[in-house]
Amino acid sequence: MKHILFIDQLSKLALKKDTSLMIALTLKANNISTWLLFEEDLYWNNLSESLELNVYDFSGSIDSKSYYLNDFRLLDKNRVTLDAGDIVHMRIDPPFDLKYLRFLWILKAMKKNGIRVINDPEGILCYNEKLFAYEQSESMDTYVGRSSQELDLFLNQLKRQGLDEVIMKPLDLYQGIGVEKVPLSHAQRLFLEKTQSLQGPVIVQPFHKEVFKGEIRSIFFNGTELGNILKIPKQGEFLANIARGAHYEIVELTTKQSQACQRISKELLHKGINLIAFDILGNYISEVNITCPGLLVEVSSAYKMNLAQKMIDLI
Repeated sequence: MKHILFIDQLSKLALKKDTSLMIALTLKANNISTWLLFEEDLYWNNLSESLELNVYDFSGSIDSKSYYLNDFRLLDKNRVTLDAGDIVHMRIDPPFDLKYLRFLWILKAMKKNGIRVINDPEGILCYNEKLFAYEQSESMDTYVGRSSQELDLFLNQLKRQGLDEVIMKPLDLYQGIGVEKVPLSHAQRLFLEKTQSLQGPVIVQPFHKEVFKGEIRSIFFNGTELGNILKIPKQGEFLANIARGAHYEIVELTTKQSQACQRISKELLHKGINLIAFDILGNYISEVNITCPGLLVEVSSAYKMNLAQKMIDLI
């Protein structure tokens, strides 16, 4: 069985802590034929039952103490035949834009050749990472749309609850990009500005101060919990994104949190979604990350074990 990781250009990645590269190195360490594929070499045709792809060999290592990556680099380009049963890992970062959609269409076509894709493109197509989280009973009060009239009704409900701040964010970005904390009194004006600049719907939610204590990242694969960290924002900040300076520590899920993640994981597994990274704020599931779930290096570092190995054992 061959594994092909379809990834962004290395120049876009944080090489020392990239989840895709950790998975690739761990697969190779298990003597599994593993290659990297970049967008200029992704294609599909219907001329034969197999596909020949131009892919790259690579080298590097995983530090046995920190579990961060060392000296990752590309090696030779090769032409490799993909046969039925081989696996392509969809590891392109959001945003979920037209380019991303085109990738999913091509990967979906590759399934006709018997190639397995993790996560399945049809599953990714069906679920928005944020909106699917908000559909759950464990999610916080949420407005999604661009109607200022409907937003006004939502804000009035929050006022009656005694809340005075909201969070506004895009529906399809990542790593805290475009997320703002807004006083309720300014929400309508800033909402109109945001819907115009994004040319689409905006998410509005009450601001929960417990985020200052941290937000949980929980990683599941094939319905199995791999590990969890608490992401704690920098002093004075509210965004619990490690890419924006948050620090992290190991944490255990509560029974309620674990049951919710287990239920969602089992549901999505039936749609071909194997790898999920949950973001959890208190008892609320704030995101169900399935496009390119990350932070596997950080969670591995917290646990002092290579959790990519657990993934491979579960494949």
